[in-house]
Formats: sequence, structure tokens, C-alpha cells
Amino acid sequence: MAEAARARPVPTPETQHFWEGTRAGELRLQRCDACEHVYFPPRPFCPSCASRKVSVFPATGKATLYSYVINHRPPAPGFTPPYAIAVVELEEGPRMMTNIIDCPQTPEALDLDMRLEVAFQKLDEEITLPLFRPAKG
Repeated sequence: MAEAARARPVPTPETQHFWEGTRAGELRLQRCDACEHVYFPPRPFCPSCASRKVSVFPATGKATLYSYVINHRPPAPGFTPPYAIAVVELEEGPRMMTNIIDCPQTPEALDLDMRLEVAFQKLDEEITLPLFRPAKG
């Protein structure tokens, strides 16, 4: 029997720019043109001042590990335990939930504030996920 697939995000008109960016290998954020607040997740207005004058820009893809939990069970479709469910703080300021890859999924390997970089995992022709791995160099 084939393993169940990972849950697939469903793009909306408000998030389309984000998913187009990940397909192109780019992590895109939004910045308010009125107050300059940078935010995630995508939305058509600034969560800080409610302005609808917002711009999309490419993020550096650099982050630090803010928090995490290592999930050991029960298995979720598309995941093999143990795996880290993490919150990373992007260099630009916003935090996002993601997974940490390319390192042991142990407390010894996952140090808070460790430097990370984005890595993209293609699920299908429409969806590419932004995951994070330890930064090189």
C-alpha cells in the first residue's frame, strides 16, 4: 500500500504571489507601503495599520530557529517520525511555521537561534513548499 501524501496547501487569490514565488525558488513577503511593517502570512492589508497599500518583495531566505517541537507520533501523512515542526524568524522580521530538514531531528542538532536557510520542496506543478535547513558557511 502506498504511503499517504502530505497535506497540500490550497492557494487563494491573496496567497497566489507567495506560491508563484516558491515555484520560482523565491520566498516572497509583503511590506506595508504606509508604515513599512513586513509581515507573513500573506493578506491584502497590513496587520499593523490596516492599510491596503502593500508591496510584495523577495526575502533573503535567511532565518533563525525560534522554536520547535519534535514529533515522534502518531505518524501524519507524508511525514516519517521523528520530524521537527518549527517556527523560524525570518531575517526580515516575520515568523513562519515550517519544517527543518537536512539535519538530525534531535534536540542536540536543533539549537535555538541556529542560522537557517530556505530550501524548496516541490510537491507538484503548482505547490512548492518552503522548508528550512541549517545554513552553510
